[in-house]
Amino acid sequence: MSGKRPILLCSLILSACMLTACGGSASGTAVTGALTASDVIGNLSPSYDKPTSITIMVDGTLITQENGRDEFEARWEALTGIDLIIIQPEHDVYYDEVTKVFESGDLPDAVLLSSSYYTTYAAKQLLADITPYYSGSDLESKVNAAGNGSLIDGIKINGKLYGITPTRGNGCVTYIKKAWLDNVGMSAPTNYAEYLEMLKAFTEKDPDGDGVNGNTYGVSAAGITNNEAPYINYLPEFYQDAYPSFYQKDDGTWTDGFFEDSMKSALERIQDAYSKGYIDKTIAENGTGDCRDKFYANEYGVFTYWAGTWAKTLSNKLVEAGIDGEIVAIPPLEETGTYLERVAPVWCITSSCKNPSGVYKYFLETMCDGGEVEELWTYSPISDKYAKNHIDHLLATVPLVNDPGAGSISAEQAAALELFNNTSKMADLPYGTDAYSLYNDDLMALKKDLVKKVVIDGVDVATAYSEIQATDAVFMSQAIVDSLNAE
Repeated sequence: MSGKRPILLCSLILSACMLTACGGSASGTAVTGALTASDVIGNLSPSYDKPTSITIMVDGTLITQENGRDEFEARWEALTGIDLIIIQPEHDVYYDEVTKVFESGDLPDAVLLSSSYYTTYAAKQLLADITPYYSGSDLESKVNAAGNGSLIDGIKINGKLYGITPTRGNGCVTYIKKAWLDNVGMSAPTNYAEYLEMLKAFTEKDPDGDGVNGNTYGVSAAGITNNEAPYINYLPEFYQDAYPSFYQKDDGTWTDGFFEDSMKSALERIQDAYSKGYIDKTIAENGTGDCRDKFYANEYGVFTYWAGTWAKTLSNKLVEAGIDGEIVAIPPLEETGTYLERVAPVWCITSSCKNPSGVYKYFLETMCDGGEVEELWTYSPISDKYAKNHIDHLLATVPLVNDPGAGSISAEQAAALELFNNTSKMADLPYGTDAYSLYNDDLMALKKDLVKKVVIDGVDVATAYSEIQATDAVFMSQAIVDSLNAE
């Protein structure tokens, strides 16, 4: 493709492999012989059968069809010799579709799951235990050599491994448009009072410099409470020490932060800012794509979003829209203390997969091979600017041996990731207990309903909490807490 980054070609060895030993039937063929995929994909035991096809389900973190997914698929198939079938729902409704798929029982071979879905489906025995495949594998050796063994240990459930994460969890850092700060004569905030004053100026003055006061607002987010742990990462300045779900206290016991006074105070802060117009009026309906589009359209000035190469992407998109691209990543506010790093999304093999060892070896391991296949997962196959694909090269569990995009991020943008790494802590991963699996979805729906009533409808916080007492929320919450503490 003219003007594009040169396409990675398979080695002669892999090409020969595909022409000879890599052919297979629907059930796969044992990998044996002198010249096989094992020459490229590690040392395989004869018990590993190479799949003829692999069906996966993934969200919009994999490059979408309109942005080059067909090219990605073609190159992945050329590198592995396996037919890849991709199920990719719209990013904002991904987990609605995941839920439907797991309820139907018509499961793909592999699926990307956030931490809460990972623990839930592992508890329901809907995910394959890959501990025997990972233990002693080439992948384990590479992960340990990179010093990232703790990332994999962190997603083990009762000592068993039900998936692999190709990157660390990362998290969100708060970005502020520098031009907006300059236009209202302010510097980046260090505490909540300064933060609120900045939002007020961004809402009531002329931060975008178009000569009109009051046609902008301060901050937007994809929902008031996020759909997955750590839940508060898009609005950390308002939540501060509050947490709307289960967390482990210093003494090791679990509790539900939603019913603590800190959460009630957080809701009062969000309600106040929303009522004053500082927060996007459509926050409850927003997806992440909506927020990005509004940010590029210069509707608001503060966006808490992912650290790492997203700093480059946000800046570049602003420039493409004809807007000043300088954004400032700020440390956590004094009251917030730390940003939260999420437990990374996990690539899992489902219990319906007929060839879990083969999918592990040829799909999960190659994704983290440190070479050609991982590079394909890392960078857009149709861009010559090393645009991000599924894996952030700054966060990879197994770093690329020769990273062609190492110089594609500026020192200022890399500093946003370093800032996050130095000021963050890992969110807790609740075990997938029976009670958690049974109740948490319904409980979270009741919690989000309360949050929306308080923030959007303006219901008094005390009234809203008294109303939730009439539901099963307290019973479900306590049942989950008891189950977590019984582990």
